[in-house]
Amino acid sequence: MADLSIALWLGIAGLGAVWLGAQIALVAGLPRALRRSEVARAEPGSPQAFMLFWLDQYSVIGLVLTAAGIALAGWGFTR
Repeated sequence: MADLSIALWLGIAGLGAVWLGAQIALVAGLPRALRRSEVARAEPGSPQAFMLFWLDQYSVIGLVLTAAGIALAGWGFTR
């Protein structure tokens, strides 16, 4: 274990981030801001608006984790 370089460990961590981000993106889908179709709307301050806000945040987290994981794995495995 001690003979693995830091770059290799970053590549492995990147693959983990891709796996988690892809799972989140699969469940949550795209954020409403990135959808082409009609998006759901709710009255401001309502429980539905709160739920839509957190679903959008969850979607963005999935996309960011996937993109950062791909970048990290690519960088780590090419070093």
